[in-house]
Amino acid sequence: MRNTLLAVVAIALFLVGNSAYVVTEAQTAILLQFGRIVRTDIAPGLHWRIPFMQQPKRFDKRLLSFDSQPERSLTAEKKDVTIDFFVKWRIIDAARYYVAAAGDELQARDRIAPKVKEGLRRAVNTRTLQELVAGGRVDLTKELVADANKGTQELGIEIVDLRIKRIDLPEDGTVIGSVYERMKAERKKVASQLRAEGEELARTIRADAQRQVQVIKAEAMRDAEKTRGEGDATASQTYAAAYGRNPEFYAFYRSLEAYRDVFGADNATLVLDPRSEFLHYLQDSK
Repeated sequence: MRNTLLAVVAIALFLVGNSAYVVTEAQTAILLQFGRIVRTDIAPGLHWRIPFMQQPKRFDKRLLSFDSQPERSLTAEKKDVTIDFFVKWRIIDAARYYVAAAGDELQARDRIAPKVKEGLRRAVNTRTLQELVAGGRVDLTKELVADANKGTQELGIEIVDLRIKRIDLPEDGTVIGSVYERMKAERKKVASQLRAEGEELARTIRADAQRQVQVIKAEAMRDAEKTRGEGDATASQTYAAAYGRNPEFYAFYRSLEAYRDVFGADNATLVLDPRSEFLHYLQDSK
């Protein structure tokens, strides 16, 4: 009797254990019966099922993400660009998700990626490289999210966000070379302009310096002539005062200076009339 009771209790515990299942806050679930969905979007908590007949399938209802391989596209001006992006998504309909992707996250990614890449390719084809790089990335992201959600409703998922991480120019394309050449030409243009402005400024500075030099020289010559004139006037006044005080001595002194200048030179020869006024003081000892 005791063994029978223990067996009944064990069977009951086994049935209860196989009848109860738990769905966490981070999960959503569906209930299958012989492979057919009999209950969808089961809320978090403790739930019951028929053992051996029904089987719960749990899915992560949090935000999921995946990084895509860089996608190569052509812009509106037929330039190659490589775009690296990632997608944020979540399950909104567990039953559709199970039917479309068998509840497999990898399979769901494989279904999402082509739709997003196709939308990205169409969006890039209608924009120029400058629009993609400069200010059109936010608008592009919104457009891609809206377009991707139209194609993923049948999968029971929602694209929450799509972000472009990087836009590169392919290294094997001609765009990088043309961009570098254009940048080089622009830098050369700027350098030439700066060099021309520098030359013009240098010429202006040199011309101003030369003008200032000429002005300073002219002022110096003026001051020198003025000082020289004042000196000559003072000397004339001094000579005149000395001549007026003793004219005879002054005449004698000036003649001696002239004799010194003439006869003091080496190998000097002077031919004069003996009655010349220049020899006056040599002739008349008085």
